[in-house]
Amino acid sequence: MANNPPFPSAQDTLAQIIAAFPALTQHLSTAIHNPTSAILTPTDAATTSHLTTLATPGAPHPLPSALTSALQIHTHRMQTSHPRFFSFTPSPASPLSWLAETLTSAFNPFANCLLEGAGVTLVEHTLISWLAGKIGFDPQRAGGVFVSGGSVANLSALAVARDRGLGVGDEGRGVAYVSAQTHSSVAKALRILGLRGEGCVRVVGVEKGGFRMDVGELEGAVREDRGRGRVPFVVVASCGTTNTGAVDSIGEIKSVCEREGLWLHVDAAYGASVALSDVHGHLVEELRFADSLSWDAHKWLFQTYGCGLVLVKDKKHLLDSFATDASYLRDVLEEEAAPNFWNYGIELTRPARGMKLWFTLHVLGVEAVGKMIDQGFLLAERAERELRTRDDWEVISPASLAIFTFRFRPPGKDAEELARLNVAVSKKLFAENVAGIVTTEVLGKVCLRICSINPWLAEDEMAEVIDKMDELAHRVLTERDLT
Repeated sequence: MANNPPFPSAQDTLAQIIAAFPALTQHLSTAIHNPTSAILTPTDAATTSHLTTLATPGAPHPLPSALTSALQIHTHRMQTSHPRFFSFTPSPASPLSWLAETLTSAFNPFANCLLEGAGVTLVEHTLISWLAGKIGFDPQRAGGVFVSGGSVANLSALAVARDRGLGVGDEGRGVAYVSAQTHSSVAKALRILGLRGEGCVRVVGVEKGGFRMDVGELEGAVREDRGRGRVPFVVVASCGTTNTGAVDSIGEIKSVCEREGLWLHVDAAYGASVALSDVHGHLVEELRFADSLSWDAHKWLFQTYGCGLVLVKDKKHLLDSFATDASYLRDVLEEEAAPNFWNYGIELTRPARGMKLWFTLHVLGVEAVGKMIDQGFLLAERAERELRTRDDWEVISPASLAIFTFRFRPPGKDAEELARLNVAVSKKLFAENVAGIVTTEVLGKVCLRICSINPWLAEDEMAEVIDKMDELAHRVLTERDLT
């Protein structure tokens, strides 16, 4: 007689999971995309102690009890998918995305080569080619790989730029050009790649009265650095900056790069998704000039976290930097049905991150996703219009790619008082569950910022948010004046 193993069988565990599904889906139906739920659920000392104890592995727990604990853990968070969450870059993930991710996790495919994951590899390869075509690359020549997000995408692309533009040991003399609006992940990536010395990262100013990189200043900086014996090698432009939604003059920057022999990388983690909009796609049409770009589907393509993409205009450049042996040439020269993705990026073991994006596009269709992107523009523009009709408010940067900044500015307050007042308004918005809006600094002013990419918020609901924010801000002002 066979001995039973001292642990549950996979079949028994699966049966328990299936039995738990009805209760789980019932809970999810009210816990996700619920406009009445809390935008922010923080932890206090007692909760922190409880969660720490809960997190420590030990004795077994029945599956229903473990699910209850997991749901409790997930309660304590800032809901970045909440319809009224406008901070940072929201992640309004479609339920289709997490459903597809559940399927992918269940089948657990190895997604980095055709032999071990033919189905998912073919789908991701086709999807990457299609996305490359949407931003103006040649789908046959371009290439890329799905990664965890913009940080790894920027790191991967900048590794290619370094390998193309710097000789071995030249990192100390290399210079990368960014603007004051460039995402912080770029500076981190450059440090990882060895550009740590003084002058290795040069910050170029923005246009007067705007937020786009000053192309004239860039050109002068490159010439100046060459005169000092430095080795300029890459310019990092932005398509949708985090603070203001600005899009750099990518075509003009490309002209400088061509004259100076520099690689042009575009951090388009936020803005590239606009290419899928029939109405607004022209705003990002200059992405076609990039040599490489980063793209986050978990921002404006409505995916759960962990769905980023690095794209290059010529896939051979990825192979030059990341392939581990000469067999990689077969990916290009023999034009296989799909490449071995381990030769296109950092990871050897890689999940099928692109499957949830494919599934979402497959169910909804491209036109619907484009209209979901358009909704973000409509919401930001409506919020700005509403705010401009009210007293004591100042628009700092107008709506651009569904982002705009503003501040509460009642008369008789100096800059320091206004800064404290706007921070207080932000905290009150969270505390009363009106909206998730945090402060930032633009043009030297502490202000509030809205990033309105959640398509499940109606324009009239955005107007209600502005109404409530106006009332709340004046209430905060009165309370502070009385103390």
